[in-house]
Amino acid sequence: MSKVSYYTAEGLKKLREELSQLKDIERPKASQAIAEARDKGDLSENAEYDAAKEAQGMLEMKISKMEETLANARVIDESQLDTSKVLALSIVKIKNQMNGMEMTYTLVAESEADLASGKISVNSPIGKGLLGKSVGDTAEIQVPNGTMKFDILEISR
Repeated sequence: MSKVSYYTAEGLKKLREELSQLKDIERPKASQAIAEARDKGDLSENAEYDAAKEAQGMLEMKISKMEETLANARVIDESQLDTSKVLALSIVKIKNQMNGMEMTYTLVAESEADLASGKISVNSPIGKGLLGKSVGDTAEIQVPNGTMKFDILEISR
């Protein structure tokens, strides 16, 4: 049984588009590569054919996983979310107690995480440590190089 994963409407749309790309464009390319390799003769000594078959298998596995993810995906209604606590899709402004740096992160599903644009996964150590905290709380988060302490300055949507 797969676990339910939560997405923004934008994240779910991206997932659907990627699945459509794989099914409509990549799958026919893989079939074509197999056909071309098959036309080159003896299949028992045809490395190109074996490689094309393996690539097709990997593609089908990826499509299958994405279909399963989509079947268990739920869109989060941002208007219904509580802003008194850090939840998925919260925009959190935190201050590192060690160096005084202030950072703002949006907590998102793992597949939408992108540190460069300030989106961190709710499953990351920092994401897990921030979940459930309120403004004024201090989050002590265990990271690979020790414990970090962050003050929660602001929570928004």
